[in-house]
Amino acid sequence: MRIQWRLMDFPRNVKRWVAGKLENCHLAMFTLCYNQFTSFHTMLDAALEPMFWIVDHFTKYMGPIMVTLVVILTTMVVAVFYICVFPHIWYQTEMLWVMVHFFFAHWLLANVIFNYVMAAFTSPGLPPQNVPQAVSICKKCISPKPPRSHHCSICKRCILKMDHHCPWLNNCVGYYNHRYFFLFCFYMWFGTVYVTFAGHDVFKQHFFGKEELTVPAFFFPINMAYQKIWGTKYETKKAEAASSSKSPSTDDQSPEALTGYGDMMFHNAIIFQFILCAGVSVALGLLMVWHAHLIGRGETSIEAHINTKQRKRYRKKGLIYKNPYNFGFWGNWKRFFGLGRGRTFWRHVLFPSFHDPLGDGLMWETSTYKSSHSNGLQLL
Repeated sequence: MRIQWRLMDFPRNVKRWVAGKLENCHLAMFTLCYNQFTSFHTMLDAALEPMFWIVDHFTKYMGPIMVTLVVILTTMVVAVFYICVFPHIWYQTEMLWVMVHFFFAHWLLANVIFNYVMAAFTSPGLPPQNVPQAVSICKKCISPKPPRSHHCSICKRCILKMDHHCPWLNNCVGYYNHRYFFLFCFYMWFGTVYVTFAGHDVFKQHFFGKEELTVPAFFFPINMAYQKIWGTKYETKKAEAASSSKSPSTDDQSPEALTGYGDMMFHNAIIFQFILCAGVSVALGLLMVWHAHLIGRGETSIEAHINTKQRKRYRKKGLIYKNPYNFGFWGNWKRFFGLGRGRTFWRHVLFPSFHDPLGDGLMWETSTYKSSHSNGLQLL
């Protein structure tokens, strides 16, 4: 009976022994590393410090590379659209729809180029030494910080209404170029979706290989260019072979081999464009939705984290925290686009516009709320 009792008690003793060892390890760790100011966020920041160091020291060098990559990929997509997709549209649809595609595609392209150039080369806004209202002193710049300003560890300076540092722009997104950044994301996403749908038929024909091309091969400028360049060389070689009583060779320089090479390039270009645009449309769409959500709430990316902590802190005290720069969904969008003083959505958002945001980025109007027993806090 005693042996049976000890066997039944064995798992419980093992569990108690393991729990005791873990408790001793936990006590030893706190004895050596205890700090009353330590929290989960502090330990997470310490653990991620190597990654922050890498970002701070290498992002500024990756910026020019990523900007060059954006320019190259965009140029390739536009070139493939002109050479492969647009002739397909021309051949299959009526002239009215061809003109609609023509003007719509160029409207998108003009907005993409304009907003990207402005977002990349417009200064996001730097606070002056003398500011009318300062909320704190920057520990790195040793200068007063206006409301909504933050220090960029990559640019080594404070930015007015800083949202984030974008390596794809090699620039900070702040007060003066935030609108350009968002419109670039929107029009680039819209453009990739448009190219994906416009070239879907051609992509299916090439990817699945069940149908021949609807458009004749001679219609495409790329095939015509190859035939013009290499066909002349082949005729020259044929004449030389005839003069020397030799039959023309069918090596890699022949039009037959050339046509296969041109078809392969055309085939790869169609598939590359579709896969690239489809992938970018998904990734850029998610990024655009996130920023649209923040703009609708009157927040930047940095303020979203700050306001989340503030809400948790106020909730513990039984209070409700409200973002002081939130003027309602439509009010936030109007302020973001700078619509006022006679500016309209149709002229200053749908088409390229150089207009500045409302205000100076130093003084900010804040919203006020009233308390209601039935509806809680309401925006005035």
